Amino acid sequence: MGFCSLSNLAMADRHGEDDSPYFAGWKAYDLNPYDLLCNPSGIIQMGLAENQVGTDLLEEWLEKHSDIPTWKGTLTSFKQTALYQDYHGLANFRKALANFMAEVRGRRVKIDPDMIVLTAGATAGNEILTFCIADPGEALLVPTPYYPGFDRDLRWRTGVEIIPVKCYSYNDFEITFPALEKAYQEGLNKKQSIKAILITNPSNPLGLTISPQTLTMILDFATEKSIHVISDEVYAGTVFSSHPFTSVLEIVQSSNKYDPETVHVVYSLSKDLGLPGFRIGAIYSSNPKIVTASRRMSSFSLISSQTQVLLKCLLSDSVFIAEYLATVKERLKRRNEEFKRGLKEMGIDSLQGNAGLFSWVNLRSLLVFDNLDGEMKLWRVILEEIGLNVSPGCSFHCEEPGWFRVCYGNMSEDEMNVALGRIKSFMSGGGAQEEVLLSTSKTDISVAQEEVLSTDISVTAATAAAACTALGLDASDLQPEPLAH
Repeated sequence: MGFCSLSNLAMADRHGEDDSPYFAGWKAYDLNPYDLLCNPSGIIQMGLAENQVGTDLLEEWLEKHSDIPTWKGTLTSFKQTALYQDYHGLANFRKALANFMAEVRGRRVKIDPDMIVLTAGATAGNEILTFCIADPGEALLVPTPYYPGFDRDLRWRTGVEIIPVKCYSYNDFEITFPALEKAYQEGLNKKQSIKAILITNPSNPLGLTISPQTLTMILDFATEKSIHVISDEVYAGTVFSSHPFTSVLEIVQSSNKYDPETVHVVYSLSKDLGLPGFRIGAIYSSNPKIVTASRRMSSFSLISSQTQVLLKCLLSDSVFIAEYLATVKERLKRRNEEFKRGLKEMGIDSLQGNAGLFSWVNLRSLLVFDNLDGEMKLWRVILEEIGLNVSPGCSFHCEEPGWFRVCYGNMSEDEMNVALGRIKSFMSGGGAQEEVLLSTSKTDISVAQEEVLSTDISVTAATAAAACTALGLDASDLQPEPLAH
């Protein structure tokens, strides 16, 4: 029988899952998940940015409104919900979602329900916007460090490229005009057409909001270059500091300097309401052509009418929503303080974030090599020896080694304390850096063997010796076995 080939898209490696430690950590967790009773030595999942601190509040609301799944008190009959809906989604749900988006943004922005495009999560929203704005081979500017999923969401099926805007720790990874200009010029030098800048506000993985001054600078830059601005604001409702969150929409709507049709927001209920399984996402744009094209594309990522009916009732309960947002923010603030205090007691620093479900932790002092190899070695030790799945900075395209995103919003306080206890035991176990060096496993040796043996024959003995030294091996350990005849 002949070989039946697959499409180039199906066989492409642009998805990013196969070669990213971000996804590899998840797979390791799935094989050995922590459970207090059944598997207390398992891996604790600290690589998943999930909001579980308010799940009990949602469960209480559902118990009080248990009649909704039976279609009582929903103003929507079963027949109405069961039949086909158009791409716009249910009008009363879009109205409730628009009101919630305005509430999260402090009522300082106006959200028109008719300009909302519903999508199956923010993943679909970002991809659809990319399809609308850029053609294959064109590019988006994305400040680093950025969410690893963007390599999939923005690139895989669209054929669009990402040009990193490199940011650094000296100013807490703040986006600067010179960094934007440098990335833009690098794209032009590669003859790439740059169509937009995509920001995440609040930032994932930094857990920081972008200041109004920086947002204004970004809008000025985009206006000067005649490119779009996409603002992913899925963490808008997790800001727990006293400083209010500023949406890019607030600046655009309060000024005549910027064209509102070039500024677009992606949102979802996955982070702020802790409902990632419901797959509720949205694109908000004042550009009628973007809205029309996005709605047509959203036919591939529709939200079930039943889900919309349930969440319309939830979002319309203004008393509950106000109490929920206030309670979750207070819990996140307390969780953040407790986690950072625990790290501080061990001599571990982290970025002073004010939002999100995680901390951006600096472990550079524990690297045995101050480079990517050192970071990956430490990551393997944390995963395999300490039993924590955390995400290394390289998976976020961070330019500096030693940074890790560590999530704490997806677990109970007790589980977080177990994780902190494991870190403390590791740090006090006779020199953490030495433990990282001594933990070089047979897997490391095998990888080193494969890399050296698969390298072009022109590799010099000096190069091989350097690889041995980096792994703490004798050069004879990497001698190839005799070839079979």
